[in-house]
Parts: sequence; C-alpha cells; structure tokens
Amino acid sequence: MKRLLPVLAALFSLAAQSRADLQGAWIASVHNINFPSKQGLPVEVQKQQANRLLDTAKAAGLNAVMLQVRPEGDALYSSSLEPWSRYLTGTQGANPGYDPLAYFIAQAKARGLEVHAWINPYRAGANSSHPRSSKHISRVYPQYCYKVGSTLWMDPGSPEVRRHINSVVRELVERYDIAGVHLDDYFYPYPTAKGGLPHFPDDKTYAAYRSSGGKLSKADWRRQNVHFLIRDLSQTVHSARPGLLFGVSPFGIHSKDTAPSSIKVGVDQYHELFSDPVVWLRQGWVDYLSPQLYWKDSGPQSFSTLLSWWRNPKVNPRGVAIVPGIAVDRLESQGWPSSEIDRQLSLEKSISPRPRGGFLLWNIGPVSKNTKGVMAAIRAR
Repeated sequence: MKRLLPVLAALFSLAAQSRADLQGAWIASVHNINFPSKQGLPVEVQKQQANRLLDTAKAAGLNAVMLQVRPEGDALYSSSLEPWSRYLTGTQGANPGYDPLAYFIAQAKARGLEVHAWINPYRAGANSSHPRSSKHISRVYPQYCYKVGSTLWMDPGSPEVRRHINSVVRELVERYDIAGVHLDDYFYPYPTAKGGLPHFPDDKTYAAYRSSGGKLSKADWRRQNVHFLIRDLSQTVHSARPGLLFGVSPFGIHSKDTAPSSIKVGVDQYHELFSDPVVWLRQGWVDYLSPQLYWKDSGPQSFSTLLSWWRNPKVNPRGVAIVPGIAVDRLESQGWPSSEIDRQLSLEKSISPRPRGGFLLWNIGPVSKNTKGVMAAIRAR
C-alpha cells in the first residue's frame, strides 16, 4: 500500500486539475454568520434561507459553496457520531426536524452547484459556557479537551481525537453526495489580541509521545500532528469516493522565514499555528489549497505578491490548484471599494503558473446583499 500512495496522490492531483476552476463562497454556521441567520427558526424559514443563499451563488456565477457542517464538534446533518448543532435549534443535540446538509445538496444540484462539506477539526466550543451533549467529542474525550480563552479546543496530539475526526469525515463522504471535504485554518489556537501565543496545555500528550521514543521538539511534534491529520483525511476522502476534492484553507502567510521580503508578517502559520501547508502541497495530500489572502493588493501583505508565492513551483512543485480566499466582507468591515475585489479576481486569473485556479469568497453574506455592487464583479469572472 505504501508504494501505491505516491501513485494515487498523483492520480488524485490530475483528476482535480482536469475539473473546471473552483469558484465558490463560504457559508458559515458558527455564530449564525450566514446560515441559519439565528437559532430556533422554523424548518421552512431555514429552508427559505438556504434557497436564497444558493440563489445568490447561482446568480453570482459561482459553481460551489463551502457549507460549514461541523462548526464545533457538532453536525448540521444527521450523524451517528456527533450531536446536532446548537446553531440550528439553540440546543446542542436537538433534532431540527430535517437534514440541512441533505437539503442543501438537493437544492444545489437543482441549480447546478456543488456542495463541499466544510468542517472545523479541533474547535469543540466557540463559547465554553454553552451546554454540550453527552455525545459531544468533549464529553467522549474530556482528557483531551482544553479551555483556551473562552473557547474549547481538542488536542491535535491525541491519536484518539484524530481517529474520531477521520471517522466523521468517512461518514460524510459515504453517506452524502458532496463534491468534497474542506478544512479551515484552526489547528492550534491563534495568537491572542496582544500578540502572544495562548497557553495550550498539551504537556501530557507530548510527554506520552516522548516516552514512546519520539525525538521531535514540541513545535515540530505539533506540526507533525497536523500532517498526520491532513494525510489521513486525504486518504479517507479519496479511497471512499474517488474524484472528491479535499482542500484546506490555511492562513495566507506561511512564515517569517519564507515570506517575500516586501511582506510584513504578523501571524506566522508555521511558527505560531504549528502547521506547514507547503508540506501538504509537496506530498500531494490536498487537491487544492485556499490560502486566506484577506489583504489589499500592493499593501504590506499584498494579495498579488502572496498569490505568486503560493503558486511558485519552488513552493508548489506538483502544481496543486491554489484557489485564494478573497475577503468580500472587507467591503463592509474595512470599507474596501468594490474595485479592490474586481482587481483581485482579475489578478487570480493572470498570476501563473495556473494549471487550475479559482477563488473562494469569505463570505456569502456581502454577495447576498450585493454590497457595493460586488455581484457584477464576481459574475464577470
């Protein structure tokens, strides 16, 4: 089997590159950002909201949506492994009376759209004070659940936790006609608002690793934990449903050591988030990578400079599709003009090498509202 893995990875990469550009938007359920708009809405109202969001995607000329189906160790679908999400009903574990993921898939197909199941692997609670079901991963593995600030976080260093996430993904790809599985950027906690790293209490799991003969430093061990998850999920997705896409959306800057000299590095993916997407590209574990390039072009974190870096063959020798995340929410939160989005969409088309490209929009909300006329810029692509 080990001899076959490089061959399979190459075949998956070729299959992914033969598809059309991936042009999509994220539909976030955490904090009820996009869907549903608030907890406890009647089923028909939730369905109407789903329809409107999918109509938005279709009208914008998109071909995919990334639906957040696992925001905090829970489910926006009928799962045998995890409880129903509180973002549906207000109570974790309460049956909403329908299957949102199944509904999205059926309605998306009617509009010629793909649905990719977006999961957050390690966040166990966006707010630690909210009650959690006995079925929740934090209750199943309490010894690996940590309070970090106001959130709950599962330990990436636990093999049991990683196996659970793998089982969650296997259930999704075997039971639902999704087009792919998508992970966001939350592996280890982000730095605090003051700039320091939060304390992550994984001393016991690291000690267990060392006592078993492990030699890596703690930082390298953490990065290895993330590698194991990405590798294993890639194998699960592709073996269960050949042709499905597996992608990840990491932070947009790799590290202070590798960034172009013109780039001002704040958060450091490699040193502070303990994950190395360049390894995933070089190993062929992902079909596409969607770095979150949530900055203006020609600024201290220039969109075009960073996109060129990620697409550079030295970074990405297999030519894995680099599908940048574009921050349409900045039209509202930072007052960007719609011309900035239009420029970034044009740059995405022009920056090579580009065996396959596309973009993902964070998030569908401003598109749905057609903030500053952004719909026309997107549709023009």
